[in-house]
Amino acid sequence: MTTTSPPSSAAATVPSTGVFAAADLGATSGRVIAGRVGRDHLELTELHRFANTPVRLPTGLHWNLPGLFQGVLDGLRSAAGSGLRIASVGVDTWAVDYGLLDADGALLGLPHHYRDSRTSGVAEKVRDTVGAQELYRANGLQHLPFNTVFQLAAARGTAQLGAARALLLIPDLITYWLTGSMGAEVTNASTTGLLDARTGTWSPELARHVDLDPALLPPLRAPGADAGRLLPYAAAWTGLPATTPVTAVASHDTASAVVAVPATEPGSAYISCGTWSLAGLELDAPVLGEESRTANFTNERGVDGTVRYLRNIMGLWLLEECRRVWSERGLPAALDALLDEAARARPFASLVDPDAPEFLAPPDMPAALAGFCARTGQPAPDSPGAAVRCVLESLALAHRRVLRRAAVLADREITHVHLVGGGSRNALLCQLTADATGLPVIAGPTEATALGNVLVQARAHGLAGDLADMRSLVARTQHLRRYVPSTGDARAWDAAAARLEAA
Repeated sequence: MTTTSPPSSAAATVPSTGVFAAADLGATSGRVIAGRVGRDHLELTELHRFANTPVRLPTGLHWNLPGLFQGVLDGLRSAAGSGLRIASVGVDTWAVDYGLLDADGALLGLPHHYRDSRTSGVAEKVRDTVGAQELYRANGLQHLPFNTVFQLAAARGTAQLGAARALLLIPDLITYWLTGSMGAEVTNASTTGLLDARTGTWSPELARHVDLDPALLPPLRAPGADAGRLLPYAAAWTGLPATTPVTAVASHDTASAVVAVPATEPGSAYISCGTWSLAGLELDAPVLGEESRTANFTNERGVDGTVRYLRNIMGLWLLEECRRVWSERGLPAALDALLDEAARARPFASLVDPDAPEFLAPPDMPAALAGFCARTGQPAPDSPGAAVRCVLESLALAHRRVLRRAAVLADREITHVHLVGGGSRNALLCQLTADATGLPVIAGPTEATALGNVLVQARAHGLAGDLADMRSLVARTQHLRRYVPSTGDARAWDAAAARLEAA
């Protein structure tokens, strides 16, 4: 599966620059961003930002998808109102979650949130029934309890699933509401557990493992494919021309972020750091051996048939949840002040495994940190600064562990690390990651996901070349910062890693 490339005559028919609208939805907020792209120009302007607040219903934790879609429409309306000539629109979101449509194309209830508890214990039952090795050889995915295939197993026998005639992942559902055209963009489809890791096509056998009718799965789209034009109501509301195309970008936000990793030299690894840290390598083929499975690595599709070989690590979610709790209690929660306090806190006083189950959705993250420390014989953090230090050092150790294991399993040498996304603004985390890995860390761009979104659109319009060309443009035009490992710290980090491993 390869990205749609511009026609050979594109250079003679396209303008030197274009403006593209990126609808970029994350777990806590959504944005519509305008990206201006030229041969030596890449600039983003945020047009509209809106909250992404889940809703609790008797049926569980759900996404307020109608509210998110209205936010997308409002953002596109801002684009039209600002006089921008939008060449196309692209949508990226988080992975795994989906909506079900009936025979008339109407949404059957609000999509569940991946942190909803309905999948508790389900993944283990599916794995035990099908076989862990067989599942991994087929889909190559990290074992995560909220993978789509396990969500569907939890939904077996429900009236909604029985009435469904189509299943659309969140970015595909938003694209459908914009255009009326159904499809499944492949980078996000590869996170479902229903895609064959070798062929990049839907696997009817994987669908049958959870009693899913394969007919519910729409045709696959490559990043860069034309996903249709704005429907009349969408054009009327936004003020954009009805002829405005919608492009299927790399719709999994991590896939878009990896497009914008400014890797211009061999030997690079990446960490896309935000709510989650996704750390790994870009490969030409999946790694499906038993060692890879037991190490819990995932093989997800990227642009141009690449494979994102990585592990999901619970990322800055831990820090943000601590800040939320402290704020609710009237405690200081300003990030800069907390980071200053953390920088002065005692190193390695307390360490946690960010992927421990108790950190997935606790009501009180500071209490969850303290509980892990008590369970493993460590002192609990005695101040907010100490808690932040605990979280960031633990994340740095997780980055180290994952990247070193990925290098061995994929037989690759890593010489430097690109850290992109919101975490690239966190200088302490970047420095700790450099110290923990013993490798230089190039931090930035912060807005990697939106940049990848607009770059794939720009390529579809003849304004960008291959992955190397897009990454070179990012490296030339975006602010990057380099962190080198501190001298003399290697033994301390080795000891900390060994201590956490034994905990």
